[in-house]
Amino acid sequence: MVSGYRTAKIHYFYGPKICLYPVTLWPILLPALAVLLSFTWLVCYRRQINRRYSLLLAFSGAFLLSVTLFELLPEAYSSGNPEQTGLWIALGILLQIFLESLSKGAEHGHVHHGNGTTFPWLLFASLSLHALTEGIPLQHTPDFMWGIVVHKIPVSLIIGGFLLQSGRSMGAIWGFMVFFALMTPAGAWIGSRPALEAVYAYLLPLVIGVVLHVSTIILFESSEGHAFNLRKIGAIVLGMALGFLL
Repeated sequence: MVSGYRTAKIHYFYGPKICLYPVTLWPILLPALAVLLSFTWLVCYRRQINRRYSLLLAFSGAFLLSVTLFELLPEAYSSGNPEQTGLWIALGILLQIFLESLSKGAEHGHVHHGNGTTFPWLLFASLSLHALTEGIPLQHTPDFMWGIVVHKIPVSLIIGGFLLQSGRSMGAIWGFMVFFALMTPAGAWIGSRPALEAVYAYLLPLVIGVVLHVSTIILFESSEGHAFNLRKIGAIVLGMALGFLL
């Protein structure tokens, strides 16, 4: 892994580039498409969220954790002071704990039905900030993009299913999902700005802390009653292996 902001510019995707600044387009498009296409599928087929999604969620959590461990962590520790890197990872974990106090764990597949007449502004703000944060490294670390894309699919299905059952208007629901879909691309664009070059060494471990908390919670909660489940263990192992092989 090539570390550092300037050297990270040599990474590229097989796709078009925005000419104003060396920003590749796939980290902008794919996370948004993962959200919107997943939600569109849910609207078209009106499937109920069931246990099958827990396997996809466990796979996505393991895949995201694996990419973080094998890609982001080495880059963070090789490009900054180790003690400061550890501090910012801890701050990222604390940030995610705070965000989950607002979203009630929607980032890792927990949603709770509330008053159908009141728009869930805390959920909206927390998920948007979380999605914005996790987009920051996408222009620097291509492999991490795939972890985010895979993670978006089950989370979008679960959040979309909650919103569809909440009794709110389709206009409000689509507005929520479109804004949520745009937050990670916005984070990718912000993370590519030259003005953030001096602080990227701090932002990266902050994002790592956020992602570590979310992905490990997904794995800890992937089995009901902490019982052994061969299919979920298989999904987790497959996710970890694919993340390692990227």
